[in-house]
Amino acid sequence: MKPKVHTAVHTAVRTERDGDVLVIIIDNPPINAGSLEVRRGLLQAIDMLQTTPGLQAGVLIGSGNTFMAGSDLREFGKPLGPPELPTVIAAIEACSRPVVAALHGAALGGGFELALGCDARVAMLGTVVGLPEVGLGIIPGAGGTQRVPRRVGVARAIQMICSGERIPSGKALELRLIDAAVDTDVRGAAIAHARSLAGRKCRIRDEEVPEDNPAAIESAVQSALRAGKHRPAVVAAVEAIRASLQLPIDDALADERVVFQQLRQSAEAFALRHQFFAEREAMKLTQAVMTAPRPVQSVAIIGAGTMGSGIAISALDAGLDVILLEQDEAALRRGRERIGEHYGSRVASGKLKVSAAQDNESRLTPSTDWAHLRRADLVIEAVFEDMAVKQSVFAKIDAHARPGAVMATNTSYLDVDAIARITSRPQDVLGLHFFSPAHVMKLLEVVRGAETAADVVATGMELAKRLHKQPVVTGNAFGFIGNRIYNAYRKQCEFMLEDGAWPEQVDAALQAFGMAMGPFAVADLSGLDIAWRMRQAQAATRNPNERYVAILDHLCEQGRLGRKTGTGYYTYPDGKRSAATDETVRGIIEQASVDRGIERRLLNNAEIQRRALLAMVNEAARLLAEGVAGRATDIDVVMVQGYGFPRWEGGPVFWARQQGLAALQAAMDELAHANGGDFVRGDLAVLMA
Repeated sequence: MKPKVHTAVHTAVRTERDGDVLVIIIDNPPINAGSLEVRRGLLQAIDMLQTTPGLQAGVLIGSGNTFMAGSDLREFGKPLGPPELPTVIAAIEACSRPVVAALHGAALGGGFELALGCDARVAMLGTVVGLPEVGLGIIPGAGGTQRVPRRVGVARAIQMICSGERIPSGKALELRLIDAAVDTDVRGAAIAHARSLAGRKCRIRDEEVPEDNPAAIESAVQSALRAGKHRPAVVAAVEAIRASLQLPIDDALADERVVFQQLRQSAEAFALRHQFFAEREAMKLTQAVMTAPRPVQSVAIIGAGTMGSGIAISALDAGLDVILLEQDEAALRRGRERIGEHYGSRVASGKLKVSAAQDNESRLTPSTDWAHLRRADLVIEAVFEDMAVKQSVFAKIDAHARPGAVMATNTSYLDVDAIARITSRPQDVLGLHFFSPAHVMKLLEVVRGAETAADVVATGMELAKRLHKQPVVTGNAFGFIGNRIYNAYRKQCEFMLEDGAWPEQVDAALQAFGMAMGPFAVADLSGLDIAWRMRQAQAATRNPNERYVAILDHLCEQGRLGRKTGTGYYTYPDGKRSAATDETVRGIIEQASVDRGIERRLLNNAEIQRRALLAMVNEAARLLAEGVAGRATDIDVVMVQGYGFPRWEGGPVFWARQQGLAALQAAMDELAHANGGDFVRGDLAVLMA
């Protein structure tokens, strides 16, 4: 006999009766987010469970592919309507009939807090659980900071919550965050578990916090604060978790909610939510390229250097077959060794099983034979950043790759169309700008050339998702989105050297703003010769009226190429960067000021930060107006994911919007004056939409 179906008033939650068990189904696709309608429906369903004769227990489950992958973040910037999630959880705990959560897919954030409020949790193998709220500038606000430590201890709770760790079902079972794991029919298993609990309540809130070594707790605190850069949400999370040892649970829950409400309305939380939604928007295909991707299982990578090896590791980790092609056996051997060392270190650290590493390496075919390209669905060129070299390689790819294969260049700033024109099939060519190290960095710029087919762009986007990268589509222009903006930022920082600042002042000011590293430390790390070659490539087309700072050129001419040569902007005694620049660098900078006719002056942190940010914002406006960036928010994703812009500031476009157009225009007047007559001003209004 089919179960009797009761449809709740709120369509985001429905109920089905399985004998004496009420199955409560969250039905709010695509991720069953805990919206107001879901909360209202859950509260009504719990009331039904409590008051309906013949019911002994309830099961809470999500429809579709997941339990509940978090709360509805769109609500977080405005007042939350009743009932709020703690009210729903309190109703579950107060209900005289036990409720079992049946977890599958993901139970994250408010979804996991909801599950922790139930009397037991049964999970499908492969489910992940976690509390990622700190990454959004808030703390768990529905009991996560109190119920988790009652199961795992304070030190482990700090580690888990402050990092936003996602815990797979096996580990969650070991930690007692779930009570059972099954490989099939999680609904049936949860119903059986619920019947076994009939007449009993098993609330986590009634459990004692396990004893922890004070030294272990302090170590966890310091690690969390250091990794989280002492951001407000990390500090607040640590304090809330520690309160589980110090306060009655109702007092601690009330305090947790107050802090949650304060943080969710903070500027930092707004910025982090902006970035969260921007990243998801960037992954969507626009209408112009809304088509099915070409199938890809075999990838050929040309060039086994650091970049090529990193791309190969990413592809192998994604389950793809990889052909690694080099021009000679020695270079191929070095690339093969890099990949082997990577997997060896992963196994040694316990981050990868031996069998998984062996499986990945078994799908790698190292070769010097170009005939292997015919087997590839996608060919990625990852050779030296030189137009003539890349064009030569693409002529060979064109001769050997099968018809219909996608051909990609991993270039940082070269003209994708000029590379595509070398081939007989420019429609099959696109840019895939990976960031180094390619198997670590998440950003992937997908560059659409003038003739790139829509399904080739779609293939690039699908590949990025398969590699667990953050894709952003960009038009074909010098430097694409990221390097074009970074180039404007770096140039402004060089102007400030001529105006009176030292490299260490600029670096310190921008790190104080939140940049991962200052521009001159970054230049030394990547190698000054990279930017030098780029400048030489641009020399013939450079505007003669442009303010050009030759400091970097003079450093390179003296063999100061950065960390790899032991000297650049900084010196590197014993491999560690000096705190300040030396007399040679200061002499070059002072002479540049003299040559420009500038009387050096003191620049404070505020001016350094403002000018650097305004330079980014102005270039962002130009990129958007030119159509190189399709969405203003894409610019923020690129700069946060690839260039160390602080996530908690949202990105340069978000920062600009917080200033207001009138104030921004006035500040840009000052920047134009500082730059000189060749300053090309963008239309800032395009960023405000």
